Amino acid sequence: MAVEPQASRSTRSAWSWSRRLLGGGATGNERLTGVVGGVLIVLLAVIGVTIIRLGQLLSVHLFVGVLLIGPLLLKLASTGYRFARYYTANPRYKRKGPPPLALRLIAPIVVLSTLVVFASGVALLFIGPSSRETLLPIHKVSFFVWVAFTAVHVLAHLPTVLSSLRADYIRPARHTEFGGHYRHANGHTGRVISLASALVLGLVLALLAIPQFGPWLAAHHH
Repeated sequence: MAVEPQASRSTRSAWSWSRRLLGGGATGNERLTGVVGGVLIVLLAVIGVTIIRLGQLLSVHLFVGVLLIGPLLLKLASTGYRFARYYTANPRYKRKGPPPLALRLIAPIVVLSTLVVFASGVALLFIGPSSRETLLPIHKVSFFVWVAFTAVHVLAHLPTVLSSLRADYIRPARHTEFGGHYRHANGHTGRVISLASALVLGLVLALLAIPQFGPWLAAHHH
């Protein structure tokens, strides 16, 4: 009975881990983007509730607003990566094809309004209530523009969000049997780590920002 050389086993193990962390290609990118989109839907729903009752939920609004930064950065990174790979003629992404034309047309507005609404929100938080006259109108207008175009974007991608959640977290669609064990589709581990890292980053930023809530809470109650 032949014994597999140690170097061969190590190489295969390294290759296996590489595929689990970095594999997946265009399908993996689509799954990551879809799952992050699902997380954003939940967090944005919380933001929507806080806006309706801002008097009682201002601290929640501020906390979740900062928490959103982590998942949003990951969403921009995953979609930006797809954009770059497609327009540099990567075969996998070319076969996958571009997003529908309507979504490509509104994408710059979604990205620009995202940057404006969060940059103005962070500036408001750290400068304090004295910036309300100048920054609050920018934040409000950009927020409504952002919500309108993001709602179209999210609804168009809702089937992808649901299929991505089902494939990677609820009922993995692809398993490969090896040595009696079942494994997720390529890149699953990397996607889980990316999502967890984005959430941890957002949570850390939100916790660090808590001391900045005081002036706004005090101003709101006067």
